[in-house]
Amino acid sequence: MADTTALLVTRITTRERIRAVLGSDLVYSFLRSRVTIAAAMVTAIIVIAALLAPLIAPHDPYDLRQLSLLDSHNPPAWLSGGDMRFLLGTDDQGRDVFSTILYGSRQSIAIGVMATLFAGMLGISLGLIAGYTGGTVDAVIMRAADIQSTFPAILIAMLIDGTSRALFGEQRNEQIVFWVMVLSIGLSFWVQYARTVRGSTLVEKNKDYVLAARLIGIAPVKILFRHVLPNVVGPVLVIATINLALAIITEATLSFLGLGLPSTQPSLGTLIQIGQKYLFAGEWWIAIFPGITLAALVLAVNLLGDWLRDALNPKLR
Repeated sequence: MADTTALLVTRITTRERIRAVLGSDLVYSFLRSRVTIAAAMVTAIIVIAALLAPLIAPHDPYDLRQLSLLDSHNPPAWLSGGDMRFLLGTDDQGRDVFSTILYGSRQSIAIGVMATLFAGMLGISLGLIAGYTGGTVDAVIMRAADIQSTFPAILIAMLIDGTSRALFGEQRNEQIVFWVMVLSIGLSFWVQYARTVRGSTLVEKNKDYVLAARLIGIAPVKILFRHVLPNVVGPVLVIATINLALAIITEATLSFLGLGLPSTQPSLGTLIQIGQKYLFAGEWWIAIFPGITLAALVLAVNLLGDWLRDALNPKLR
């Protein structure tokens, strides 16, 4: 009997939570914006297609046994000379462009998400410490942020990439390149998080709940991450959404410049870099379709970031 009562209480509580979420201002703001819904759908389609690439892709662009140079430079299937096996045509290595876009999106999204998480963790931690501690620690962290801001993100990423090439040399494989890209892009975007969180922390640390936590002897680390962080996370979500789009663009730029993933493990930027060599030869599909995918993904994520910024701004409610 007690178990049945507990189960009913749990179900009622779950239903109440679902109703509270569906009735929230955030959901209402989302549902009333057609542009935001369209952006969310585009983002979801690209992300899900990338995650399910091994199941959706008609060909495996990484399997050399499936590749043939005789199939290279085929136009899309609906053009003269096209092959129905390759819907969007093939590239210079005979790889199906549609399949490489799916796998390339997977790489670009993975690098963008990991770099954004790394930048967020680093920036939030430093911002909390700087705002809560103050004094010399605050000054050192903020001066480091000022110095960081004077260097373009691409330059920092190129510097770290060059350092990794000098350290690893011929032993630099695809796995190392992936994490070098994550580190490079992540270190380029932590400043925004640090400054935003520091400003919010300066306000929150003087409030009653923080002072009460100090009086009862709670450790500063617990105060920061258990009490202060939940109250400053709103602006961070907006920054993270916008920085995700910037991280994907930065990865594509580095790959286009030849500093990103190799052509054997292509990202969207690598595919565009490969395809631009053949644009003047009339083989536009090699670069255009990955470019459209990249533009659609970045635009959709940016639109979601703009909506989230407005939805979380109390002055616009």
